[in-house]
Amino acid sequence: MTLHFHRLDELDTVAHQLLAEGRKYSVWLFEGEMGAGKTTLIKALCRALGVVSMVQSPTFSIVNEYTTHEGRSVYHFDCYRLRNEAEALDIGIEEYFDSGDYCFIEWPERIESLWPATYYQIHLSADHVGRRTVETLSVD
Repeated sequence: MTLHFHRLDELDTVAHQLLAEGRKYSVWLFEGEMGAGKTTLIKALCRALGVVSMVQSPTFSIVNEYTTHEGRSVYHFDCYRLRNEAEALDIGIEEYFDSGDYCFIEWPERIESLWPATYYQIHLSADHVGRRTVETLSVD
């Protein structure tokens, strides 16, 4: 699926479309250049899922846990600062993946050999006028 948006107020619609398409996947991989909108899109997805706490980038903590109004956990990872895959293993990333809860992962290419067998991949890009493109890939 390919989606385009120009304005932030379109993100909630984009988030709902992504959740409809990717609903069977718990691990979501977000790729794109710095500033492409990965964290902003994850915030919209968390809103759509009913997360009740403030969503922010886990750049320094590596992982943030959020809770939906139904009590379900959502995990948000930022792998940018990881030096190697061993650091991801040290925080128990495989246990998060196996939890069945949503795991939204920014900079997943840093832990590529740890990806599970099934995942939903999202690539974000921005053009010179600020139009964002979201391309998805379902991997089973």
